[in-house]
Amino acid sequence: MEMINCWLLSPPSKVTGGARGIGEATVRLFAAHGAKVIIADVEDSLGNLVASSLSPHDVTYAHCDVTSEQDIETLVNDAVSSHGKIDVFFSNAGVLGDQSKHKSILDFDADEFEQVMRVNVRGTALGMKHSARAMINGGGGGCIICTASVAGVMGGLGPHAYTASKHAVVGLVKNAACELGRHGIRVNCISPFGVATRMLVTAWRKDDGGGGGDVSEEEVEKTEEFVRGLGNLKGVTLRARDIAEAVVFLSSDESRYISGHNLVVDGGVTTFKNFVNL
Repeated sequence: MEMINCWLLSPPSKVTGGARGIGEATVRLFAAHGAKVIIADVEDSLGNLVASSLSPHDVTYAHCDVTSEQDIETLVNDAVSSHGKIDVFFSNAGVLGDQSKHKSILDFDADEFEQVMRVNVRGTALGMKHSARAMINGGGGGCIICTASVAGVMGGLGPHAYTASKHAVVGLVKNAACELGRHGIRVNCISPFGVATRMLVTAWRKDDGGGGGDVSEEEVEKTEEFVRGLGNLKGVTLRARDIAEAVVFLSSDESRYISGHNLVVDGGVTTFKNFVNL
């Protein structure tokens, strides 16, 4: 059953990392619900392409490096100037880091660790800071949603730096929710299982000795097949649209009393460890 409500007809929303994958799917779904959306990313050509493809919806693109506080502050200020307020901020930008199967903690790379933390944690914190300020200055209310990961719920599901960063995002969300609740601002995160986005497909390609670049439909299908094999919920393929639906739910009045929550979208993977066949 598809349920379409009218709770997203007007709120101005911002999506960081909105040019590809989960971010792009979320932008498209917000736009379909009538929201005014600003895509923020560093991939200018892709971001502009997504925005133009959604005409005549009110979707625009702005260049933004989430590790730059000046970029984040400018993004928020421009959004308020254009739309008067910000109701939804979706902090989705992130990097995976070295996905090598053989990347041991014994070979810890401090520079790589710092880069992953800069994007995934610093970027998330800066987005929270400036979007929350704008929401408070606008009279309070609104919601902030961050992309975490199943790697932030349990160990063994990602590289060390990525796993540490996503655990940090979950903790940051819970702490910010405690503080910002007094202003009527809800803060939540979403932890997806494997989605065959370009980031995941190219990471696994490099793991097998390949390079970066665009991904083929065949590679996407193979990645989806592999993830389905790892999953617990059979007969369903997790796609970016599923994560976008979760973001829209957390942005809506249907979730108006949900804050400080990590919505795990994993088909039950993180709830079990199979020792026997039940």
